[in-house]
Amino acid sequence: MEWSDVRIFLAVARTGTLGAAARLLHLSHPTVGRRLRALEEATGQMLFQRTTDGFVLTEEGTAILPLAEQMEDSALTMARQLDGKQRTLDGTLRVSSADWFGAYVLPPVVAEYSREYPRVDIEVLTGTRLFDLAQREADVAFRIVPFEGLDIVQKRLLRMRYGAYVAIAGTDPVEGDGTGSRLIAMDTSTGAFPDIDWLKKCFPNASVVLQSNNRNVQAQMCARGIGIAVLPRPVGDQNSAIRRLDLGDDPPHRDIWVGYHRDLRRLQRLRAFVDLATAHLANASFDASRP
Repeated sequence: MEWSDVRIFLAVARTGTLGAAARLLHLSHPTVGRRLRALEEATGQMLFQRTTDGFVLTEEGTAILPLAEQMEDSALTMARQLDGKQRTLDGTLRVSSADWFGAYVLPPVVAEYSREYPRVDIEVLTGTRLFDLAQREADVAFRIVPFEGLDIVQKRLLRMRYGAYVAIAGTDPVEGDGTGSRLIAMDTSTGAFPDIDWLKKCFPNASVVLQSNNRNVQAQMCARGIGIAVLPRPVGDQNSAIRRLDLGDDPPHRDIWVGYHRDLRRLQRLRAFVDLATAHLANASFDASRP
């Protein structure tokens, strides 16, 4: 049984359709279907039940799923350890972060890195989803929460300042009241946000007019005069259409963590990127840990 066919089995099991599995593996739909049929013929077992809702594991498929995952873990470990021994500064480096961090904090880091190491191809992956470092979905990640798992090497880079912003032509709200003001909040379905709680406490009589899970969207809505937004300082301070409110207290800070899998700790292109990012952010004006 070939590992490439096991990857297809796992992708179909996780996504439930041939199309989704094909997109995940960057293969064509017919290729995934053909190789899955070949795998079932080779094993002599029907691994999936074809239903109107997609592909569902049969008893035989469910039985081999843990074995396939073990095979995947071994293959990924082998790949990470081989990559981790590379000493040359070339290849591809996948960097993941939140949308706003990738748009407002990483550009100068990536620009200098590209000048210094032109043979490294950089992929910047942004979004709310936490990319899996063990699965090599990303090589290095920046997050506002610590990483989980003993296999992750991590450190706190800085304490990110936040601020409350309003459109340039907007009126200053009354702190402790907020009557007549409108707030732009975070979609809290994915978790709690101390800065949003702080915003609502500052303006208890204001109404929440809009929610979004994207800080860039919040900044643009704020610039249009829709409401008051709490934003990371790099986002708010670089937007000329909004201004930071001078309030008694600042919003709560958030720690920024960088992490990568321990098997890649000697990967030179990764180490060079982490060192450069650390140096860039060490004296950043938006770091609340600086005196």
